[in-house]
Amino acid sequence: MNYHAPLKDMQFLLKDVFKAESEWAKMPAMADAIEMDTAMAILDEGARLTSEVIAPINRPGDEQGVRILDGVVTTPDGYKEAYQLYAQSGWVGFGGDPQYGGMGMPKMLGVLFEEMCYSASNAFALYSSLTAGAALCLASHGTEAQKALYLPKLYSGEWTGAMDMTEPQAGSDLSPVRTKAELDENGQYRITGTKIFITGGDHDLAENIIHLVLARLPDAPAGSRGLSLFVVPKYQVKADGALGEANGVTCGSIEHKMGIQASATCVMHFDGARGELVGQANRGLHAMFTMMNYERLSIGIQGLGCAEAGYQMAASYAKERNQGQGKDGSALPILAHGDVRRMLMTNAALTEAGRALAVFTGLQLDKTKFGEGEQSAAQSLVGLLVPLCKAFFTDLGLECSVLSQQVFGGHGYIRETGVEQLVRDVRIAQIYEGTNGIQALDLLGRKVQPHDGAVLKLLVQELESTCAELPAQWDTEASRIRQAFGDLLDAAMTLKASDEAADALNSAAVDYLHAMGYAVYGLMWLKMATVFDHAEPALSARKTHLMRFFFARIFPRFDAHLASALSDVEITKGMPADLF
Repeated sequence: MNYHAPLKDMQFLLKDVFKAESEWAKMPAMADAIEMDTAMAILDEGARLTSEVIAPINRPGDEQGVRILDGVVTTPDGYKEAYQLYAQSGWVGFGGDPQYGGMGMPKMLGVLFEEMCYSASNAFALYSSLTAGAALCLASHGTEAQKALYLPKLYSGEWTGAMDMTEPQAGSDLSPVRTKAELDENGQYRITGTKIFITGGDHDLAENIIHLVLARLPDAPAGSRGLSLFVVPKYQVKADGALGEANGVTCGSIEHKMGIQASATCVMHFDGARGELVGQANRGLHAMFTMMNYERLSIGIQGLGCAEAGYQMAASYAKERNQGQGKDGSALPILAHGDVRRMLMTNAALTEAGRALAVFTGLQLDKTKFGEGEQSAAQSLVGLLVPLCKAFFTDLGLECSVLSQQVFGGHGYIRETGVEQLVRDVRIAQIYEGTNGIQALDLLGRKVQPHDGAVLKLLVQELESTCAELPAQWDTEASRIRQAFGDLLDAAMTLKASDEAADALNSAAVDYLHAMGYAVYGLMWLKMATVFDHAEPALSARKTHLMRFFFARIFPRFDAHLASALSDVEITKGMPADLF
């Protein structure tokens, strides 16, 4: 696959749309850490790494897959060398705390590099994503000793991280977790149990793997309130950071999956492994969910990355593949056909709006950490936008990947073109880190409906400030988005006031999320339109065409989803179970 990062669009978003340099100047922690020239150089280097090092190992990695022999897990050929270069270049600790060796870079820049990585190789990107998440959790909840011991090695990539939550009987609902944590005669916690679906649970990329494990203390309350979090290394770590003996952490098997074949998805066994408590006892979910905003946004970006990669493959093919004849008898590339253009423009219009939303969400995450006077509003927006990004990016990531495959016709169904791998790889993103249905329930029930839609009204304020800068030629589109946000607020309150509010929420949530997604994408297009005249002519012309296409051919989906969300709950709940 020949992947090239869409640098011009990324630069346009940072410099012109979201004015990153002025935003960083408002944050003391960022003001001296980065400037726009540095950010552009970082993106350039990220583009080179992903196109020249990571993308070339993507398809061979899928063909070869991860292997396990006599308990030893091996990644595909080329992965270890690529990971070492990736780690040595500082990318694992890109957003990490500088006090412990991280680069301390802003998230609104980090989301763009994450997209590059997922476009180049879903499987490869997951190893560092989980490591960054584990480091964030330890940085937020670990003791000073734990941070000093683990963070420098995680940021450097010498060690990697894994999250160990799921068990055969405990998936979306973690309350049935059975893994035990018991104190031994030396006052050390011993962890015993089995975890499944553990991304990066074991591999040969790093010398140690640091597991964050949810387990239950003997006297813990029942349910999810009785879960504690423990840091459990594959190899014991001495006080000076040197590695000791094996720690009773083993991989029982590698999951046989539909996609991401080069990602080590493991069944992990903990047999009296030594672990240290992270944070407070029985507050494990609280500690784990600190990293969830970042992890769920990252998985959402997996959907964006696949959509972009698929678009590049399909657009290139559409220019080269001839089918049919023009009026003069010359061969026509399939790009000339309206339906092919529909598929490509749908992909591009959705992906470029999604990229803008990813940067906007990254900015809110930066404000929650470094902003002065803006942290509360930013935190509320993060809570609203993360479930939207995770679910909407990944739902559309599959749609756009399938559209790209469709452009190839029969050639898209065979392995040689590579586009079918995207369809297989992106599918998991709708499932892990909280299924998209759960994201929708969280969005509508916990983020939009409380306090009369106060958090959604923050986006309305963003819309109004955007419209104040919008050229008059886009007034019709601005009116449509204003109406859409009003309709979203009304619908949320109508569902909340229903006599069967719980069932109404459950039945409506996914459609509501999709309706909101299209409205927010409309807002992102309006934000971009305020600065079209700042872009070079070719980019400005492309954006104008895609924005018109979005409002004419895609945004009408909003009305259909909202109407579905508001349909009588009895239509969904009324069918007896024995008729299924």
